[in-house]
Amino acid sequence: MCSLLTKQAEFGGDPLGNKRACASQLPQTSPSLEQDTMTSQSQGIQQLLQAEKRAKDKLDEAKKRKGKRLRQAKEEAVAETDQYRMQREKEFRLKQSKIMGSQSHLSDELEEQTLEKIKELSGSYHKCMDSVIKQLLSMVCEMKPEVHVNYRATS
Repeated sequence: MCSLLTKQAEFGGDPLGNKRACASQLPQTSPSLEQDTMTSQSQGIQQLLQAEKRAKDKLDEAKKRKGKRLRQAKEEAVAETDQYRMQREKEFRLKQSKIMGSQSHLSDELEEQTLEKIKELSGSYHKCMDSVIKQLLSMVCEMKPEVHVNYRATS
């Protein structure tokens, strides 16, 4: 039958002049070849899936390492800032004690000067008290009436 179709196509049986091939003329593929092709395609897909899984695992591992490095860097930064803060506080306390020590020394010195001045004034008060009282009493009690220098007599 296949030969009949081919001859018909050759002699103008097909208006377009196309030759038709029958199923017996098509190249035959053996079932084992199809299976080999399917198996090799399946193996290729499996290899691709495995490669994709390995790549994903590597990415996950890299992300974990990066996270670990970030945490470690953060911890180191916190430790470094704490150490720096403690150093600066120590320096501040030293300066503060130095300044406060000199201030307390100044305040002690000022207090001593004040006490000395109070003793001096107290001694002077007791020493001059009698003479000042006598002078005040004499001024109040012994009055001499006089006309003031700036007074003009109007006549």
